[in-house]
Amino acid sequence: MKTKICKDLKIEYPIFAFTHCRDVVVAVSKAGGFGVLGAVGFSKDQLKEELDWIDENIGDFGYGVDVVIPQKYEGMEEINPSELEKQMKGMIPQEHKDFVEKLLKSHEVPTWPDPTEEMGLFGWTLATAMPLVEEALTRPKCKMIANALGTPPKEVIDKIKSSGRVIAALCGKTKQAISHKEAGVDLIIAQGYEGGGHTGEIGSMVLWPEIIKEVSPTPVLAAGGIGSGDQMLAAMSMGAEGIWTGSIWLAVQEAFAQPAQKQSYFDANSGDTVRSRSWTGKPARMLKNLWTEAWDKPDTPEPLGMPLQGLVTADAMRRTHQYAGKGKTQQVAFNPIGQIVGQINEVESCKNLINRLVMEYLEALEKVNSQIPKV
Repeated sequence: MKTKICKDLKIEYPIFAFTHCRDVVVAVSKAGGFGVLGAVGFSKDQLKEELDWIDENIGDFGYGVDVVIPQKYEGMEEINPSELEKQMKGMIPQEHKDFVEKLLKSHEVPTWPDPTEEMGLFGWTLATAMPLVEEALTRPKCKMIANALGTPPKEVIDKIKSSGRVIAALCGKTKQAISHKEAGVDLIIAQGYEGGGHTGEIGSMVLWPEIIKEVSPTPVLAAGGIGSGDQMLAAMSMGAEGIWTGSIWLAVQEAFAQPAQKQSYFDANSGDTVRSRSWTGKPARMLKNLWTEAWDKPDTPEPLGMPLQGLVTADAMRRTHQYAGKGKTQQVAFNPIGQIVGQINEVESCKNLINRLVMEYLEALEKVNSQIPKV
C-alpha cells in the first residue's frame, strides 16, 4: 500500500489520523501512520504547549496540524483577532446565552470553577487561525498543515508551500476539490457524508471516485466512514492515495476522552448520529442527544452562523467534556463522531488499530485477488 504520499511524508502506511489528542498524534506516527493534531479550540500559547510535548515525544517521526479557516463567516473583514472577538461577542443575543445555560443546568452539568475564565474565539476565522499556522511553521517535525473548511487563502497556501510543507484541504463536493486544486493545494481530502464533524451531503462511495477523477494528478485522501482495512482497500482501489480517519481514534487507549464519553460511543450504532448546526453554526455530524433535539424545536433559538454559534457554545463544550460523567451531562454533551460509531465497540491501542487496519486491508486484497479468474 505504499503510495507517493508515503514517500513524500516518509511514513510507512498512508493512514492519517485526525485527533485533538497529542498522545494519539504521537502514537499513530510512531506506529507507521501520520498523526494530525486538530488545532481549533487552542490559543497560540496552548498550541505551543501541545506541540512542545509532541516534539519531545515523537522522536524522528513527522506529524501534521489541522486548522479551520472557513471561506465564509461573520466578520470576515476584520483581521485583528481581539477586535474580531469583541465584535462577535457583541452580536450574540441574550436569548441564546440563556437557552444554553438552561439546557446545561437542567441536565446537572456543573459550572466552570472560575467564572472569569472566558472562552475566546479560538481558531474559527482567518484572524484567529493564522497565529496557529505560524506556530506550526516553527516546528521542523510538522510536515503538513491542513484546512478543515474551504480553500485556504492564497497567502496561507503560499506561506505553507514556501516552507517546504504539504498543504492539504478537506472538501465534501467536487467543485470544492477543483477549487482546492486550482489554488495550489497539494493534497485533497475528500470527506463523504458519513464522516464525523463538519461534513457535506454526498456519500463517500459517490464522492471519492468523482473527486479523484476530476483533480488528477493531485493526490486525494479518502475520508468519511472508514473504520476497517477492507474499507481502506475500497477507497484505494478507486485511486485514493490513502485514508483520512478521525472517529476511530476517539475511543483508543491513548485518547483523553473520559470513560462516560467513550461509553456513549460504545452504546451508539450507525443510526445514532445527526448533522447539526447546534454547536458550531455549520453542519457537523455528532451523536444525537437532547441537545441536538432541543435546537431543532420550533420554539427554540435558531443556531447562529459561524463563528457566532461557536462563541455561544464554547463554555458548554468545555463543561460537557470536563464533566462528562457528572449528572445527565451525556444527554447534552458535544460528541462529534461519524456513522462509523457503530463499529467502535472496544478500547484498543493506536498501534493495535494501525496493525488491524493493515491486516484487514491485506486479507481483503487477498480475497479480491482470489476471485479473479485464472487465464
